[in-house]
Amino acid sequence: MDWENGSVRPVVLAALGQKYRRYRLADPPAEEAMAGSLRRWGQLSPVVACLRDQQLELLDGFKRWTAAQQLAGLTSLSVRVLTVDERAAKAAILGLNHGQRATRELEEAWIVQALVRDDGLTQVEAAHLLGRHKSWVCRRLALLEKLSAAVTEDLRLGLLGPALARQLVRLPVGNQEAVLAVTRRETLTAQEVSGVIELLQGAGEAQAAFVLAQPRAALAQARGLPTPLRDPRLSGAGNWLARQLAQVLEAMTRLENWLRTPAERELQARDREIVQPLLLRVGDEARLVAELALGPAVSSERGRP
Repeated sequence: MDWENGSVRPVVLAALGQKYRRYRLADPPAEEAMAGSLRRWGQLSPVVACLRDQQLELLDGFKRWTAAQQLAGLTSLSVRVLTVDERAAKAAILGLNHGQRATRELEEAWIVQALVRDDGLTQVEAAHLLGRHKSWVCRRLALLEKLSAAVTEDLRLGLLGPALARQLVRLPVGNQEAVLAVTRRETLTAQEVSGVIELLQGAGEAQAAFVLAQPRAALAQARGLPTPLRDPRLSGAGNWLARQLAQVLEAMTRLENWLRTPAERELQARDREIVQPLLLRVGDEARLVAELALGPAVSSERGRP
């Protein structure tokens, strides 16, 4: 579709509606930069609008409209008016930005959802209208309809990237927020997040709890995936200590899992008697390490029942 067609005329700011603004994310820094550009050079290209119920509604140029509000004396903008139906108006929001600043994935998802759910297009029809493949439409729709409300809100606010959101789509809604919390707490890599999601799929309650509590230990047991060489939050000494503790925890987890299996029944009373001093020493050494690392007051507080 040729988005350059349509008459151009000046329109007062108050006459330009914001109905379609809900399909675009706010960008305050870009709006501030646009205000500076308008102040220095004036309006270099027209904004684009269409007529809906005797009201001109902006399709493209929301930053210019917002920036113009900040400038004293600027009461109108040059507007290109397109004659399009409702479906083509939504497609225009993407088409008018083609080759310029790429629309963000969430903005694309909002438009796809509106075309499919509000305007009644099939996914194939929406793909044809937008000049995209059906799989592209399906992925955008999933970003909104297969994510929990809380995760979707984080995506809208920019607290969550589309790449991680696409990973979370693979999980039931009830598990998405837990995995997102673990990802942030442990600063998991993209590879680790993918592995955690695979482990959770089909996992029992106890297995899922272990994966969420110790994701790297669970990945190491399941696939032997290497842990990150460096945690950016820690100093050099902190990274060395974290690696040593992670190795100890992995060993202890293997022991715990083994003792919970039928193999534990093979232990004899004599075995338990002999290994008891070793187990007591492990506990003593763990408390000593905690005291040296955290300080006597912290470690004693942690050790209280």
